[in-house]
Amino acid sequence: MDTSEERRPQLKEFLLTFMPEKCYDQFFLHFNVIHVPCLKIVLSKTMGLLVLMATVFAPLAQIGKVVRSGRSDGLCLESVFLELLAISAHGAFCYTQNFPNEAWGESLFALIQIAFLTFLIQHYRGKTMKGVYLLALYFVFMYFLVSPLTPVSVVWKLREWNVLFVIAGRLIQACNNYRFGHTGQLSALSILLDFWGSLGRIFSSLQETGLSLPSHLHAVACCCSGVILIQVLLYWNICSIEKVRQVEKEKDE
Repeated sequence: MDTSEERRPQLKEFLLTFMPEKCYDQFFLHFNVIHVPCLKIVLSKTMGLLVLMATVFAPLAQIGKVVRSGRSDGLCLESVFLELLAISAHGAFCYTQNFPNEAWGESLFALIQIAFLTFLIQHYRGKTMKGVYLLALYFVFMYFLVSPLTPVSVVWKLREWNVLFVIAGRLIQACNNYRFGHTGQLSALSILLDFWGSLGRIFSSLQETGLSLPSHLHAVACCCSGVILIQVLLYWNICSIEKVRQVEKEKDE
């Protein structure tokens, strides 16, 4: 059975993933918990982890909910496609600039997930072939985007606009929720991760560029995610009632 002495090195090893050893000493040996440079390092590492979790797990959570329910109502195809365009622009930029795979691997994973989600939305609406055509069209678009046929300036411009694509997509989703009075199969976990990720991107942008236009755009994107998160909470009971009615309808049939 592990003793507290044996666990201590394991705890230290875990904490050192968020801070250098000098900061560990400041916090836990000297008990200087208000050491500003170290606080910034820990906050930066934490926010980076939030961005990574949002990028990788938010689409996965949404796919899981859609597959479990066998329905895609409440998900706006235009919104998801704009999110796909945003992550695709980032992925294309990293690829054309020859960034190492480990620097943008999570974006590629998210890109594949969101592309699959666009197919699922169409599939569960009884439009499977349209979903296949949409995926085929998307992959053709990506092929041309990363090929020498597309000027590098176009890829750069799309990357600069990717936050605008995210904002537009989330605004469309929020308007869709308000219009229909429910959030359907939107995953609360996915939206929460998106919100956390947006907070992380605000912090990263402030660290890199200060109070610049990108920082303000990330703040707007975060607010949009916050609005959708509030809608999910407000419409929670409505969605629960809809589920009960659906189950009763299936039993009657």
